[in-house]
Amino acid sequence: MINCRRGLWVLRQLSFLSLFIVIALLCISSPVYAISLEETEFVLNTFSFLIWGVLVMWMCAGFTMLESGCVRTKNVSVICLKNIGLFSIASLAYYFLGYNVMYVDVETGGWIGSFEFFYSSSDEERALLSGEVEDVTSVVANNYATMSDWFFQMVFVATTASIISGTLAERVRLYAFFLFIVALTAFIYPVVGAWTWGGGWLSEMGFQDFAGSTIVHSTGGWAALAGAVLLGARKGKFRQDGTVKVMPPSNVPIVTLGVFILWLGWFGFNGGSQLALGSALDVVAISNILVNTNIAAAAGVVTALVLSRPILGRIDLMATLNGAISGLVAITAGPDLIDHQWAVFIGAVGGLIAVTGTMLLEKVRIDDVVGAIPAHLFAGIWGTLAVCFAAGGTLWVQIAGILAVAGFVLCSSFIVWFSIDKLIGLRVSDQAEDLGQDVVELGIEAYPEFIAVPEEIDD
Repeated sequence: MINCRRGLWVLRQLSFLSLFIVIALLCISSPVYAISLEETEFVLNTFSFLIWGVLVMWMCAGFTMLESGCVRTKNVSVICLKNIGLFSIASLAYYFLGYNVMYVDVETGGWIGSFEFFYSSSDEERALLSGEVEDVTSVVANNYATMSDWFFQMVFVATTASIISGTLAERVRLYAFFLFIVALTAFIYPVVGAWTWGGGWLSEMGFQDFAGSTIVHSTGGWAALAGAVLLGARKGKFRQDGTVKVMPPSNVPIVTLGVFILWLGWFGFNGGSQLALGSALDVVAISNILVNTNIAAAAGVVTALVLSRPILGRIDLMATLNGAISGLVAITAGPDLIDHQWAVFIGAVGGLIAVTGTMLLEKVRIDDVVGAIPAHLFAGIWGTLAVCFAAGGTLWVQIAGILAVAGFVLCSSFIVWFSIDKLIGLRVSDQAEDLGQDVVELGIEAYPEFIAVPEEIDD
């Protein structure tokens, strides 16, 4: 009986194999099913953009969880609204203008792209979709579907915007924040992108930033820093005697979940930045990129875990979680390393930055609710410099790129934040800060079983 079943199993497998071979032969021999190597590469590249882009989009859920868990319960609903709002605003602003500023008609060594509105499929793709032509040669010549690239680039700009949300949580007005996101995603970030990924002057100099340690993360960090300086700290954060009031997270499991979601999304962030999936070279490179990304994050966690006790006086869970983010940000500038040992070192230094960076901000009395400035700005700078010894970057070019992005983003962000402050005001009312934005601005509490009670504050 056993031999009979085994024989049936073998026959079933052989039949499936035979069917597969027949279908493959039909695809190769029949003009109806035939597909060229160029079209195969086009399909794989397009599929790559879309799937990696979906993973990066999922990072918005990670940021939402991380921020919701870090703030006090009275401000959780506003965090949820801010994150779904900023993703939607970024999508529209980048569609209306941002992508064109970043990529369209950027001259070699230039500064900025086109100010034309909207972006859409190519004429060749439109003709194919409308049935006007059957020959796909002109379409596949682009190597990927036009809007698949737009989608992949768009989720990056949304990530930049998410960095700012956590830093300014619990005291920035909702509409003031949304107005800044419009400026960031339609103009500030696209200009930085035009200088670099768009083929502008920094790219011409040889500036290296594979997936955006500076272009994405430091840009978001500089914009957040400008807002934090103008907005000021939360009430009671810094006492009159110089001590710092600890405002513990409201939901530690949610913060941890958010970090894991971000870690997962980062595989799309870095792996997708290979921008191709049509050859053995691309597949091997993406494999290395994903491994290096994971190793760097792990090194950031372990380093923060080990150093938190001697530096902070305790094993600090929040610093350890931020170590993962810092390690991920640090490796993002050069994840295409062949020697994986460098990923361990780069991520470990990122973990050190996560532990010490928040202390530095508190020394200068800057309130960063989720530690985004150390994790994204400081670690982004480190990762961009690390390219010099790990991936063949040129030191003076990398420094020039860091300083140029810092100068432009800080100045433009200060102008935008200041203008918004004068126009509608940046900071919530005292009542909203005491009772929470959920009650005052939204009228919906994330945890209605808790009673909103003003805290005792030493100003």
